[in-house]
Amino acid sequence: MKKIALFPGSFDPFTKGHEDIVLRGLRLFDEIIISIGYNSGKTKRYFPIELMISKIQETFKNNSQISVQTYAELTAEFAKKNGAKFLLRGLRNTTDFEYENSIAQVNRHLYTELESVFLITSPKFASISSSIIREVHSYNGNVSDFLPYRL
Repeated sequence: MKKIALFPGSFDPFTKGHEDIVLRGLRLFDEIIISIGYNSGKTKRYFPIELMISKIQETFKNNSQISVQTYAELTAEFAKKNGAKFLLRGLRNTTDFEYENSIAQVNRHLYTELESVFLITSPKFASISSSIIREVHSYNGNVSDFLPYRL
């Protein structure tokens, strides 16, 4: 049976840290669906979702095991519809763990076959966060060292 994982997030923007988690996840899964969710808690994106879709697709254009989809529903429901039994998540620190653990418990309750798999962020990417990149970019700072594509 094919092992399909969702890598859900807002990816505003998709960073080198995200790319690293996806590439490392390919050692565990046959297919990874990078799932850009419309988060009800975030009313406005900084980078247009269409831009992120195209940049992520460009980043992984040579890898047929990776696809990009958007969704506006519960992650567990989206996983079920796509035959995914795994959620792939990256953890930078204990704060990330506390947040992700709570979400994993609820997702498991909603879809009992859904297993969350956490990868510890590679040290060279641990300081990268989308919110910091947005802040630097908003003041015309150079963010190219943090992104796997050109803006």
